Amino acid sequence: MEKGYNSDISYQGDNFHIQTEDWGMSNPVLVSRVFQNGAVLKSLKVPYNKVLPKGYMDNSQAIRVAMKTQHQQILDLLLSGQLL
Repeated sequence: MEKGYNSDISYQGDNFHIQTEDWGMSNPVLVSRVFQNGAVLKSLKVPYNKVLPKGYMDNSQAIRVAMKTQHQQILDLLLSGQLL
């Protein structure tokens, strides 16, 4: 299981915490959550088979890249006003 990504950002005067994590091979999902004041505003769960090429489901480097990409997409959507 890979460690996750965490970011704290401000958008239009509000502070958000974005967390992306890998739930591991026993539950092969990448999960991103957007928090504000400790409450989850948005949660996104993406199975490995949706973001990893076939044959890379147990490749830690591929999982890390997919996690980083998902995290960045959430940040981009939030900052562009398309997420909430």
